This record gives sequence, C-alpha cells and structure tokens, in this order.
Amino acid sequence: MSLVIVDTGCANISSVYCAFQRLGVDAKVSRDLGVIKKASRLLVPGVGAARQAMANLRERDLITTLQQAEQPLLGICLGMQLLTDRSEEGDVDCLGLIPGQVKRMQVDDLRLPHMGWNTLQVEQSAQNHPLLKGIGEKDYVYFVHSFAVAPSDTTLARCNYGSDFAAVIGKGNKLGAQFHPERSGAVGARLLQNFLAFSG
Repeated sequence: MSLVIVDTGCANISSVYCAFQRLGVDAKVSRDLGVIKKASRLLVPGVGAARQAMANLRERDLITTLQQAEQPLLGICLGMQLLTDRSEEGDVDCLGLIPGQVKRMQVDDLRLPHMGWNTLQVEQSAQNHPLLKGIGEKDYVYFVHSFAVAPSDTTLARCNYGSDFAAVIGKGNKLGAQFHPERSGAVGARLLQNFLAFSG
C-alpha cells in the first residue's frame, strides 16, 4: 500500500505525516502528478482558506487529477471542504466530488472558530460504514473551523455547535472528516487506520 499526502501548500501537512508515522506508515508528501496517480490511497489535508487552497491546487495542476482519482481519497478539515461543490469562504468553486456547500457556521452566541473537543453522532445509515468501524456515539474529536457543510444524505456522522453540521462525509471512494484526526487521540488514529483499510 502506498499513501500520498497531497501537497496542497496548506498548513498541517507535517502533523498529518507524523500521525501516519505513528501508525507505522511511511507516507509520501507530493505534488507530482505521476506519484499521486500511482498511489493506492490519497489524503488531502488543509488548514487555511478555501480560495487560496483551490488556487494552490490549480497552480499545481492538481484539480483534474484529484477529480479523476479512482483510489480511496480522504480530505480532512479544509481538505474535506475542498471535496464539496462550493465554499462560501472566498466564494469559490471546489472539486465537486461530494455534493455540498460550505457555509459560515450559525452558532448563535457561541464563539467562532469552533475550537476544541466535541462529540460525534454517527448517522443510523452509517453505523456499519468501514471508515467509522470502532468509532461510536459520543466519541470526542478535535475541531478548529468557522465554516462547515450542512448535514445531508452524504453525512456519515454529525456534530452540534450551535447547529448541526457534517463531521464526516462520504460518497463512494471519496471521504471527508471536518475534524483533525491527527489531533484527536485514539479516535482519530482509529479513523486513519480505517481509511488505510478502506477498499472503496
């Protein structure tokens, strides 16, 4: 198995790389199209703004390659948001791999960004999804974000911070986690292990 962390030019790539090292996986960080196409797993990381991240992908000629990827692909945090149709953050088209719109969170009097630990609520329809194997109701994961995707039929797990939002999404071989698995302790490590075993 070969795992490539796509070099999106965003922050947190090194922490994601180290998370896989802790699992005994020597991932590659690359923007090389040939390396990305040959990988058996792809991970799209990201911390930052959607407009800049999409500009980076365009500049590196990565958009079409990611859109045509046939291997399992996981986006985390901003990387998950980039898998959707469009982001209100910067009013930018995204990769269009999983239906959804990224919008600023509606949190009433709560602070933004939503930062810290919060619990997952696994959707009834996703109880047996391989990405969530061993991850149950009320498991805590770590978030840092101000924009989110509304729950829909692609939602595998949701979270609530002022209102419900999609915490894990999936369509076919494309998957996304709004939280940071690399900062989420044993639960985050389990999700990454599940992704490594995911056949699509």
